[in-house]
Amino acid sequence: MNEKVTTTIDPDLCVGCGQCVRVCPSGTLSMRDGKAQVTGDRSLNCGHCQAICPVGAITVSAIDEAMSQFVNFRTDKNWLGYGDFDTSQLVRLMASRRSCRNFQAAPVDRSVLEDLVKIGCTAPSGTNCQLWTFTILPTREAVMALGKGILNFYVKLNAMARNRLLRLFLKSIGKPELDSYYRQYYANVRKGLEDFSRTGVDLLFHGAPAVIVVACKKQATLPKEDALLASQNILLAAHSMGLGSCLIGMAAEPMKRDPKLQIVIGVPNDEKVYAVIALGYPDENYQQQAGRKQAAIRYFES
Repeated sequence: MNEKVTTTIDPDLCVGCGQCVRVCPSGTLSMRDGKAQVTGDRSLNCGHCQAICPVGAITVSAIDEAMSQFVNFRTDKNWLGYGDFDTSQLVRLMASRRSCRNFQAAPVDRSVLEDLVKIGCTAPSGTNCQLWTFTILPTREAVMALGKGILNFYVKLNAMARNRLLRLFLKSIGKPELDSYYRQYYANVRKGLEDFSRTGVDLLFHGAPAVIVVACKKQATLPKEDALLASQNILLAAHSMGLGSCLIGMAAEPMKRDPKLQIVIGVPNDEKVYAVIALGYPDENYQQQAGRKQAAIRYFES
């Protein structure tokens, strides 16, 4: 992770309030002679200091302003204070987003896909490393190129799963994954493969015209968590922009297990794929929210 200090403070503007020092998570700043100064040799480049400064005296040059500029909508750059948003509308958005499995053929403009990536990057990340990556498949042809590779993966996996002796042997040495796959997924995957071979019906991406593959550099502090937090941002934003979305676990898992699949779409070996998001204009229109199953909730009080 690059922790190079890129923070600068204009001493003529600084009023010495000390707020930047108080919120800095890495001890980069301190108060000297009544002014805030850069005294540390490492920084998360999180921008807390820049965001809290009341007079605009601080700049963090590692922050790319272009990542806060969008093509398809205008943003309000003013900070939204704690409690200043309608929680009921936030919950309404979260509860209304559903996994879409019926997409229109209409393509999604590249600027929309790029805006979604920028929105994904507003998510938190471990130690603010922001080492996630986003590979955009903007056309149906690109989506199906990945799909064919994943289908080949399942053809081979199903051939292995049919071997009862192999399943039992692996289970006996503490590797029950193939046997679990056979019991839970084999039959449905076989049917999906047969249907695709016979009719060309896409049961993997559900006809989506675009896909965003979310990966993360392996040296990230919390790569899986970072990628999935960014993915949730993309899912919610897609709904607000008129798009349907669906996390394709049956595509993400093969890409984790067979590095050649991610190489096909240009994802290098020093990254790991955690989410594959199908996107497109929905060909379905729900009438109400569906709710959720009962959650397991615990308290611990020492």
